[in-house]
Formats: sequence, structure tokens, C-alpha cells
Amino acid sequence: MSRRPGNHPTRRFTRSGSTIFHQKTSSSPILSVTFVLLGSFLFIAYFYRSSWNTSISIDKKQVSIFQSDFSCIFDVQQAIPVLKKTYGDSMHRVLHVGPDSCSVVSRLIKEHETEAWGVEPYDIEDADMDCRGLVHKGFVRVADIKFPLPYRAKSFSLVIISDAVDYLSTKYLNKTISELARISTQNLVIFTGYPVHSKARVSQQTKFGRPGKTRSTTWWARFFVQTSLEENETALKKFNQAASEISYKPTCQIFHLKSYH
Repeated sequence: MSRRPGNHPTRRFTRSGSTIFHQKTSSSPILSVTFVLLGSFLFIAYFYRSSWNTSISIDKKQVSIFQSDFSCIFDVQQAIPVLKKTYGDSMHRVLHVGPDSCSVVSRLIKEHETEAWGVEPYDIEDADMDCRGLVHKGFVRVADIKFPLPYRAKSFSLVIISDAVDYLSTKYLNKTISELARISTQNLVIFTGYPVHSKARVSQQTKFGRPGKTRSTTWWARFFVQTSLEENETALKKFNQAASEISYKPTCQIFHLKSYH
């Protein structure tokens, strides 16, 4: 009788103590695994967020560089349906002159009953395989537009020039515009930047030989008079009407000229 009361508390203490100890040891691995998984999840989320932000910033930088180098190329691409409505049958033989001419020619030849060629005024060392293919097949040629182009008079029904005039001095501009008017049978369209959008950069000076210099609408009006080029008012009205129908709002100046007769 004297030993039983002493044994029960010891037995309870041992049982309860072992139970508490077992609970702690069994819950400890679960907590460890939970913390590891949570930490891994947070790390992965942070990594992908940083990578996504970096890729977005790189894409924006690349787009801004492209737009700065070729300020009117997107206008030309978007204006093709508008030009087709404006000039109709005159769009069957088209020559584009300017940077990234390969992309414009690729877009034009997809149009029904349209034949297209291009002149790239600068080197195409960084051109992709598609562009090199167009050059190899003779659809696009690399030529210095400061000198006469190897085309006969009135070779193309419509000649489009974009951006390249912004890098020509007045001396060569006179010769180049007159040369483009010579090889077109009917119309000449010029895409050029507004002065407020002109930002000369070191890379542009290296690639194009001189910094870009955009001119005002008034300057161009005087230039056309001096070079005996007449602006095509009829084509301008058709173009503006067709542009409004598809809500096309160009960011560059667009001039419609009649070719020499």
C-alpha cells in the first residue's frame, strides 16, 4: 500500500512527459519543411518578378531605339492600305527607298496585284536571312542615293521614300529627290519627321554619316517650288479621307508629289 501511491505519479509523469516530447519531435520536421517550401516559393516569385521586369525594360529600350533610328518606318507600314486606296492602279509597281526597306517590300508584295522593289541606302550587315534573301533575288538593292540610281526613267508607278531624306544635306537632297521623281511615272510620296521629333544620336551619326536634320512643312513647301515639284492636292485629299476611315494618324510628315512630265 505504501508503494502504490508513489508509483502512480511517476508513471503519469513519464507517460505525459514522453507524449509531450513526442509531439515536439514529430511537429519539428513539419515546421522545417513548411519553412523550406515557403522560402523556396518566395525566392522563385522574386526571381521571376525580377526577370520579367528586366525583360520588359529591355523590350522598351529596344523599341525606343528602333523608333528613334527609323522614325517613320511604322507610319509607312500602317499607311500601305491607305496608299492603296489613294493611288489605286498606281500601286502595281512600287519602289520604296529608305532604311529597313526589306520589311516594307515584304509587306507590299503581299498586296494583291502589287510588285515591289526597294533601295536600302545604308549597309545591311545586321540584316536577317529574309532580308538577305530579298537582296539576293534582286528585290532590294543597297545603293548610295546621293548618286543616280540604276533605273530607267519612269520605271515605277509610285516611289515612296522614308527617313533617308533626313540624313541628306541640301546639296544632295536636290539631286536625290529629282532622281526619284525621274524614275517614277506618276507619283512620289515622302515620309519625313517633324522637327520636334528630331534627336541626333551618336549611333545615328556613325551609321548614317551625319546627324539627322528634319525640316518644317514650310521649308519643304519652298523646296518643292525651287525644284519644280508640284504637290498632288487630289492625292492628299484621298489619302486624308482614307486615313480617317481607319483612324490612321501618322506621326510623320507625308508629302504627295507629282512626278516630272
